[in-house]
Amino acid sequence: MKAVTFGEIMLRLAPEGYYRFVQADKLGATYGGGEANVAVSLANYGIDADFVTKLPAHEIGQSAVNALRRYGVGTDGIARGGDRIGIYYLEKGASQRPSKVIYDRAGSSIATASREDFDWEKLLDGVDWFHFTGITPALGDNVAEITKDALEVCKKKGITVSCDLNYRKKLWTKDKARQVMTGLMPYVDVCISNEEDASDVFGITAGDTDVTKGQLDKESYKSVAKQLADKFGFKYVAITLRSSISANDNKWAGMLYDGKQYCLSREYLMHIVDRVGGGDSFGGGLIYALMNKYSTADAIEFAVAASCLKHSIEGDFNMVSADEVKALAKGNASGRVQR
Repeated sequence: MKAVTFGEIMLRLAPEGYYRFVQADKLGATYGGGEANVAVSLANYGIDADFVTKLPAHEIGQSAVNALRRYGVGTDGIARGGDRIGIYYLEKGASQRPSKVIYDRAGSSIATASREDFDWEKLLDGVDWFHFTGITPALGDNVAEITKDALEVCKKKGITVSCDLNYRKKLWTKDKARQVMTGLMPYVDVCISNEEDASDVFGITAGDTDVTKGQLDKESYKSVAKQLADKFGFKYVAITLRSSISANDNKWAGMLYDGKQYCLSREYLMHIVDRVGGGDSFGGGLIYALMNKYSTADAIEFAVAASCLKHSIEGDFNMVSADEVKALAKGNASGRVQR
């Protein structure tokens, strides 16, 4: 089985531990980005996974390529050129102080890419699954066109397509997101959303929910999933359910709707090490489960367990195996030392 993901990988610069930006005299450098994170998850689970993007031909661009190769992700489809790699700065929150992200990604190689940079007929040859997020078309009208080019080839080749809505208000407005994403959704088979994205992008809301107060009416998300599926004809709609107690402690669950039944996962109480990439690890887990023909109930349990484990790992990438995820999904959640 083979999967391809398409998007932007960025240089992540972060103070160590819980230092604030204004305190830090050094920043740790790693790499990450929505679709790249998914590709790493899939590669760790044994899926043949390629990541497609455009990166500058200099040493920092090569370092990003090397970070992907380290975990078995295919990089032959990465176009080279342009002037810079996007950067994001992360300040990890603690207790009642939230995490903060500052982007410096304008003019990155992928944001200035052209349609001629990507031969999708070749890149998608022999591929079973294609994944993108709402972040990618938000990078510019040119990138939205490139994304649509890929989706048209997927449709022609019968490739399953998943999309994580991932609305980012710092990249585009709700109106622009709705306009562009509405045009891409007819190509999508599996839609991934959270308690805010469905509302921000498509105006579909969930009952008595206030994410800022940590209140989620889980039953109302059945309506959200059904509205999304009915509107766009998705085969599956997955919704992540996060209740924030503090920056360090969250409750985490998910729901998967397959057009017939709604399956709600068990809920985990997580003490968070690093929550960036948590949604991407959910997407990677879900794709793996569905590629392996898991039942709806088992697929959502695997996806949520995978993401739960990611919250315990520094960096964007989810450094866990399929066996570790399966163990947690089956109830081994004590965290006891394994000898």
